[in-house]
Amino acid sequence: MINGILFRLRTGVPWRDLPTRFGKWKTVYDRHRRWSADGTWDGILRAVLTDADARGRIDWSMVSVDSTVCRTHQHAAGARKQAPRKSGKRSRPSQHRADEALGRSRGGLTTKIHLAGEGGLRPLSILITPGQWGDAPQMIPVLERIRVPRPAGGRPRTRPDHLSGDKAYSSRRNRRYLRSRQIKHTIPERRDQQAHRQRRGSDGGRPTGFDPARYARRNEVERLINRLKIYRAVATRFDKRAYVFHGTVTAAAVRLWLRS
Repeated sequence: MINGILFRLRTGVPWRDLPTRFGKWKTVYDRHRRWSADGTWDGILRAVLTDADARGRIDWSMVSVDSTVCRTHQHAAGARKQAPRKSGKRSRPSQHRADEALGRSRGGLTTKIHLAGEGGLRPLSILITPGQWGDAPQMIPVLERIRVPRPAGGRPRTRPDHLSGDKAYSSRRNRRYLRSRQIKHTIPERRDQQAHRQRRGSDGGRPTGFDPARYARRNEVERLINRLKIYRAVATRFDKRAYVFHGTVTAAAVRLWLRS
């Protein structure tokens, strides 16, 4: 069944068209949907991150945040507006969204994947939103999803040594949050923010430090996105439910960690 899930993840084939060697397509789909709903895929990724951190395979020296827009297939629309009611042993999915993370624009339906990636081109956290949502408001939720447990116990690691992001993440709220957590960061300041600070004079504060050499490493998260979108079920969203698509992207993240 896991091979069937990974086959569909790589090829983007409809569930009904899974080769018969993987068993009944409905059984494979139900397993993936159930693991997406109860957080099993998230738990697997967390276990993989724990093992990688214990082996020193996570590059905490630079973590970059970015996002990418995925086109949504027309068959991914039309999900029920309300989450399924509790009946028997079935419970409401914990990650159900009323908007199903579907954004509408001139190009059609879109979904945006926000993520934080470490220096080894592998994801540490993932967040799914509608395609038109901005990047800056999602930086804090993405960083707060970074939780790498330690095998020996104690508090999980949640803070990178340095954070990098493009101008879209430049805001007073984000910089205040990073300072409060003592996270060094390299985020270029937008021109309108520079002009506003200069007009205020001494009340505008000092200019933010910017290291071009560190900022050059931001290409790591862009290369990570390219690796993630090799999986066709990620590059194009076919899942109706947002929590199922979140499970699809998380399964791809697990695959990247196991392959590298």
